[in-house]
Amino acid sequence: MGLFDSVKNSLKQGASKVINEAADSAAAGVKKAVESKKETFTFNDIPTTVEELQAIPEYSMDTPYKTAALAILVLCNYENNPENTYAMLDALRGPDPMTVVAKNFIKDRLEGKTYKPYSFFEGATVENNYTPNLPLKITVSSNAYSFPEENWATIHAKSAGADSDRPIKLRLKPSTNQWFLNDIQILADIRVPVAENPWA
Repeated sequence: MGLFDSVKNSLKQGASKVINEAADSAAAGVKKAVESKKETFTFNDIPTTVEELQAIPEYSMDTPYKTAALAILVLCNYENNPENTYAMLDALRGPDPMTVVAKNFIKDRLEGKTYKPYSFFEGATVENNYTPNLPLKITVSSNAYSFPEENWATIHAKSAGADSDRPIKLRLKPSTNQWFLNDIQILADIRVPVAENPWA
């Protein structure tokens, strides 16, 4: 049984909730950030279809933090069903669906390494093979350079298997006030989990 099945079997069904750890979030993701900000999201389940993704409150995507967190959550479904994962990523990308090249990029980085997206969730460590705590909690952040130009954002997430934060690029669609996924840059290799390390 894979990590996806293990996590899914332990998670309770239900709506997710947001824990906002930063002050004054009314204009989050719309105005240029002037200092670091973090937001933590809690998810009770891993979506397996577009319909399940759309039922999550964060799917409003009215801040770049929500969309970034959802993108990492969706990637946890890859070992269960790659095609459904691509469909959910397309939903997060809005007017700019994935290309064949983009799908192959994700396949190349997750085949045999489906633990990568789990490493961004609270409780995941090299020692426990990146098994996160339940319910799933993830913190994403911005800094003074996250909003370099109007309608664009780069949000960061920390992997337990990497020394530096990994970026996710997003683009605002002003007519709907939604932040859509533009580029996933979080899938570079991380430290191998203990179960797969012959030298551990």
